[in-house]
Amino acid sequence: MKKSKFVLLLLSVLMASCGQAQNAPSEEEIKKLVEPRLGEGVKVDSVKATPYAGLYEIRMGNEILYTDKTGTYVFNGHIFNLTTGTDLTRERIDDINKIKFSDLPLDKALKTVKGDGSRVIAVFEDPNCGYCKQFRKTTLKEVDNVTVYTFLYNILREDSFTKSAGVWCSADRNKAWDEWMVNGKTPATAAESCTTPNQDVLALGRKLGVTGTPSIFFADGSRIPGAVDTKALEAKFAKLKQ
Repeated sequence: MKKSKFVLLLLSVLMASCGQAQNAPSEEEIKKLVEPRLGEGVKVDSVKATPYAGLYEIRMGNEILYTDKTGTYVFNGHIFNLTTGTDLTRERIDDINKIKFSDLPLDKALKTVKGDGSRVIAVFEDPNCGYCKQFRKTTLKEVDNVTVYTFLYNILREDSFTKSAGVWCSADRNKAWDEWMVNGKTPATAAESCTTPNQDVLALGRKLGVTGTPSIFFADGSRIPGAVDTKALEAKFAKLKQ
């Protein structure tokens, strides 16, 4: 191909690209298109262009959908990078769900230190949660050099509040919690004069979007919903060091 023809072809491609960019709707325009189409009462928090496949991310709270530039089609699912195996949607959801760990009211949690306590997590647990009991009997028993802040998050049964109050009002809260979660020994009934953070923790969990127990928060603000084994927890700690 002659140089002049190549230059003309390159210019035409660039002009076409510029035209497409100029014609592309703004993120706010797509939001206005998509929101009413998703159903009555649906609130779209944001629309954001992604760097892949010409898709736009639709964020509604902690949920992510995808749409095209016309707002005509919607895709509900996870997008993976097949070259790296990375779950791009999962990474984005994790980023959205991050908290500021230093903002947690740690005075409303039980505190346990193992080893040098250098690795810090906060765990939301319900006293009637079987997965929480298993997590405490295995993973938290096996892992070392960790500081654990346990928020007594009562969402499963009405008597969860009673059990949590009994633990909180015990002379040794950590011992009372382990006695119940590990050994099945019911905590003593709390005195009426004892004030607990039960309602404050419940409000905190709802604010953070904690919908199940256990939910684990790390020092960088990321979270893992659900129980994990020792290997997975250690892998997470190792990743935080990178």
